[in-house]
Formats: sequence, C-alpha cells, structure tokens
Amino acid sequence: MTKFKDKIAWITGASSGIGEALAKAFAAEGAHIILSGRRVEALERVAGELPTDTLIVPFEVTDFGVLESKVAEAWAWKGRVDIFVNNAGVSQRSLAIKTAPQVYTGLINIDLIAPIWLTQLQLPKMVEAGGANIIAISSVAGRIGAPLRTAYSAAKHGLIGYMDALRTEVSKLHNIQVTNILPGSVATDVSRNAFTADGSTRGKSDQAIDGGDDPADCAKAILEAVENNVPELIFAQGMELDMAKLRHSDPDKLFELTTEFGAQVAERYESGDDA
Repeated sequence: MTKFKDKIAWITGASSGIGEALAKAFAAEGAHIILSGRRVEALERVAGELPTDTLIVPFEVTDFGVLESKVAEAWAWKGRVDIFVNNAGVSQRSLAIKTAPQVYTGLINIDLIAPIWLTQLQLPKMVEAGGANIIAISSVAGRIGAPLRTAYSAAKHGLIGYMDALRTEVSKLHNIQVTNILPGSVATDVSRNAFTADGSTRGKSDQAIDGGDDPADCAKAILEAVENNVPELIFAQGMELDMAKLRHSDPDKLFELTTEFGAQVAERYESGDDA
C-alpha cells in the first residue's frame, strides 16, 4: 500500500483497540502518526512501538475550547494532515427507560459533536492542501437500532449522516475522500468502558465483544477501504453483517428481527442479568 508512505495520519482514540491497531497499520506502511487520546502514558506506549515519526497530542474530545489549538498543533508538526481518523468514542449498555438524560448529552457530545467539530476545524486546511482522507469509525449500531444502545445508536447514525452529506460536498470539488467504517463486534474494551444508566463506566466486557474480530484485522480492512476510496465498509460477521445489510434490502424484516431480539435482551436486563 504505497499510497500511505510518508503520509501524515492523525488518529483519535489511539491508545487502544481499533485506534492503536490503525496507528500500527498506517505506520507499517510508512505513514507518520499523530496519536491523540486522554491517557498520555498509553499514547507513549503506542508511540514507542511504531517504526515511524510520531507526535502525541493528548486531549479530551469534549473539551471544545481547546480543539482549535489541538488542530493547529497537529497541522504544524509536518505542515499537513493527509489522513484524519475520527475514532475516539464511548459505547453504552443501559435500557432507555432507566437511562438519565445527561447520559445522552454526554455520549452524543463524545461520539458525534466532537468528531464534527474536529472535522469542521480541519476542512479549510484540507481544501488548501489539495485534499485528504477522513475516516469515521461508526458502528453497525449506526445502521440498525441496537438494544441497550439508544444513545450510542443515535450518535453513530448521526455520524454516518454527517459524513455522507459531507462527502457529497467535498469529494469531487476538493479531493477530500470520506470513508465510513461500521464495525460489528471487535475484541476491544468498548463494552468494558461503556456508559451505564447513570453515566458510570460499566467495568466489564461481554461475550460478543470478547469473541469479536481482532482489531488488527479490522485495521487492515480499513486501510484497504481507504486505499480504494470505498465510501462505506461494514466490518462485521454473521448476524451483525446480515442485519446491517437488511437495513437496505429488507427493512421490514430487520425491524421484525430487532424487535424480537431487543425484547429478549431488555427482559434479561430488566431481571438484572446484564452479562
């Protein structure tokens, strides 16, 4: 993938999971990497494992007052950002009926508003530079309504909508290519770090995530999608992939399946079994 040699790739949420795997995959192809996240020590660990130049730009994505300065810092490093990956995010595991309103605000700020801000702040720079690649890590839950994930699904649906609309404006006119990634279950800490009904961290994983795809395989598929300018990649297996496809091919069937599945999940959670 010679396309990425000497490119500058900026990845948010780069301290673990898909973000870390992407940093390693892009670096292996000769890209120089900007790593962002909240945990400086974790970012330093990832940077130490990369074979190319790296810059650490730590920040909290919802600290909106600093985002402009962080964008300026990232662009000043090598004079450009060729690839920007909106990966930072948080999931949810709670029933809507029990979830506090502020959980919705907090999660949507992280998973939707922050990616929009970070993208908007860079668009003029990307136009002036003659183009770029924007990668948005959404989710299969951004295509289907997933139980226990009402806030998460709302944010990820919104992210897909924003990026799809943005693509119509900037792809041909400005050579800014936009790729939406919809992972299913990938073996990361996404479930362990998920918000619960009161906004606290869940603190444990679940079987579907623990048995999910390797983040390195996900990263490899993402690089291939970007290299080939694929607008949307669904990286999922089995039922998750089938349901994502049903959203377009047979939405009535999808709603029937998710209603039955959701009822089973909700009943289990109502009884206190959130395993």
